[in-house]
Amino acid sequence: MRIILQAQRFGSLAIGLLLWSGMIARGEEPAERYTGPWNVRALKQTPKATWGKATALVREVIYEGGPFDGNPTRVFAYYARPKTGDGPFPAMLLVHGGGGKAFKEWATLWADRGYVALAMDLSGRGPDGNRLTDGGPEQDDVHKFRDFKENEVGRMWTYHAVAAVLRGYSLLADRKEVDRDRIGVTGISWGGYLTCIIAGIDDRVKVAVPVYGCGFLGDNSAWLGQFGKMTPEQRTLWLSLFDPSVYLKGVTCPILFVNGTNDFAYPLDSYQKSYHLVPEPLRTLRVTVAMPHGHPQGWAPIEIGLFVDSVLKQGAPLLKAGPLIVANGRATAEVKGSKPIQTAQGHVTTDDGPWQTRHWRDLKATVDGRTI
Repeated sequence: MRIILQAQRFGSLAIGLLLWSGMIARGEEPAERYTGPWNVRALKQTPKATWGKATALVREVIYEGGPFDGNPTRVFAYYARPKTGDGPFPAMLLVHGGGGKAFKEWATLWADRGYVALAMDLSGRGPDGNRLTDGGPEQDDVHKFRDFKENEVGRMWTYHAVAAVLRGYSLLADRKEVDRDRIGVTGISWGGYLTCIIAGIDDRVKVAVPVYGCGFLGDNSAWLGQFGKMTPEQRTLWLSLFDPSVYLKGVTCPILFVNGTNDFAYPLDSYQKSYHLVPEPLRTLRVTVAMPHGHPQGWAPIEIGLFVDSVLKQGAPLLKAGPLIVANGRATAEVKGSKPIQTAQGHVTTDDGPWQTRHWRDLKATVDGRTI
């Protein structure tokens, strides 16, 4: 049986969620940070950038990337800042997923919230959607899962995408209107996958919100077919360098994991194994029944902004359900947080088979003080 408890506080739609599967293990202390094939020290240097036209809160920028097939590359991005004030403001990196781009509206959303934001394109494209002549690898399965040797990581999309985000972080940190000690990252789908890696390898990240994306892709994910085409040696090499499970244990910042119960790409078994790699005090979960998968759907949850505010603006923390206790046919959990609980709802599935097709039923839940 799998149970989700949901609590709603007064004055907002903020919810604290706990996903339970048997006993939830307490996270251990973070292991020594492993940075894989990325030279994080070099990527912390401010990249050269060319600034373009500005409209309202948003300005275009192109900054230098890493070499691809022996040629230099550049990364296009939208840079947005709050309408009023000189800062220094907190800032967010916005990392799109498959089929995505540098979203101007996403950057504007964060600027309206009081943040500087950088939404970069990770498919080698510019503002018109066309390929840049020096745009680096495509964001497609060919460049994600192609055959490569350990000394050829520079041919892989993940290698370039992570480096582009870290260079974007360095670009933000160098801006006078940005508080370099208050910068976070959020990503959707493949962007959530990248966020998991970035939060694990870069000690500058102060808060992270991966949406949908997780690790253990070789165990269960939408890409099992891609791994099935690999030789055992190739599969082991890919997973050892590019699976977020290798890096999540290095996370030392607060992190909010956002997903749905039936996500087609990142199922809950791999998802649970992923968030268990992060120490329990650092992780918060927002797992909702049948959450749609997409970019607007991925940046829509109000909890994302509230969670980031709680870290970078000293805002109120989200409600958070404590350990679930099951006894005599009742499931109970204490809810942590300073706000009163307005309503509570349980969700349960007893189905087997693929997570994507399991049916979840609503359960009546009652509130008694801080207990659901």
